Amino acid sequence: MSPHTPPSSLATSLTSEVIWADPARQALFERWISSIASAQGLLPATLRIASADASFRRYLRLDTVQGDSRIVMDAPPDKENSQPFVKIAALMQGAGLHSPEVLDWQADHGFMLLSDLGHTTMMQAVDAEHPQANHGLYMQAVDTLIQWQLASRPGVLPPYDQALLQRELSLFPDWYLAQHKGVQLQGKDKETLDKAFALIVQRNLAAPSVYVHRDFMPRNLMMPLGSGPQREQLGVLDFQDAVYGPVTYDIASLMRDAFLTWDEDFVLDITIRYWEKARKAGLMDFEDWHSDFGAFYRAVEWMGLQRHLKVAGIFARLTLRDGKPKYLADAPRFIHYIRKACDRYRELGPLLKVIDEIEGTTPQVGFAYGRM
Repeated sequence: MSPHTPPSSLATSLTSEVIWADPARQALFERWISSIASAQGLLPATLRIASADASFRRYLRLDTVQGDSRIVMDAPPDKENSQPFVKIAALMQGAGLHSPEVLDWQADHGFMLLSDLGHTTMMQAVDAEHPQANHGLYMQAVDTLIQWQLASRPGVLPPYDQALLQRELSLFPDWYLAQHKGVQLQGKDKETLDKAFALIVQRNLAAPSVYVHRDFMPRNLMMPLGSGPQREQLGVLDFQDAVYGPVTYDIASLMRDAFLTWDEDFVLDITIRYWEKARKAGLMDFEDWHSDFGAFYRAVEWMGLQRHLKVAGIFARLTLRDGKPKYLADAPRFIHYIRKACDRYRELGPLLKVIDEIEGTTPQVGFAYGRM
């Protein structure tokens, strides 16, 4: 049989909702799914799209003879390395988290069968108009995060080191400024950016290291399914880029969301409660963090600033290179986060001026804590 010819038993049933740009890849998939369908109790005719993410991965869902469902990851190996996903999924399972279990992996062709964590993300359950209505939900997320951080061991995941932090920051001038805004910084402005970036990297490298999910936010957390200790927890997805780095990163990611903005009171409330729980768990034994929430929160803001600069660059790249315009539509949220953090700290005042010039925005007015 030619690799370009789908097996006849699956040729029509698998294509009703799932579009394959490459017939050869479709044939490989159908051959793989038919080979495991019986052992895994799968119903191939029920295959449909589950979701796609910002990478070249997509996720499909299909039913089982038992009445539940499974997820298939479609990740072309020439574009996506699935090895980290498999490794980190095992780490999360070992930490007792509710995360996808790898049931089968066709490594050569980039197909993976996973347990299904359900249909409802935390983002879908959030009441964006009433922050306090989400307090319990965010505390579940905090508990999940601390459980993940407590499992941390050095030397297991790649380090979130100076090179990676700097490489991520470079996405802002390379993609957001140069490609999106058409601005090439030169002279004093470039010097200002470089100096600010060096300071951001230095501040973040000073923090103690734990396992970092790197995209710990409501879109990547799933509502509990019930029935069993793990299934009563929030599920955790999209963890394949996890590293070993600053303890401040994931709480900054959770509370300064890429797609959702909370007022400062709610951000502080949840971050303080995270700090209290993390302190009891021994995760705040660094300098004066154990006794001074303000010192910890300043570090969270510096970490959040690095993330926001990076994500603004990533969203520009997703739109301009990968044809996904919906991401750049959220860029103003990140520019707001960036300007807010820069206004809070005197050392970042020159960077704020550069950004205000480019964005055509007026200088920030002091708020909350004032400048530090």
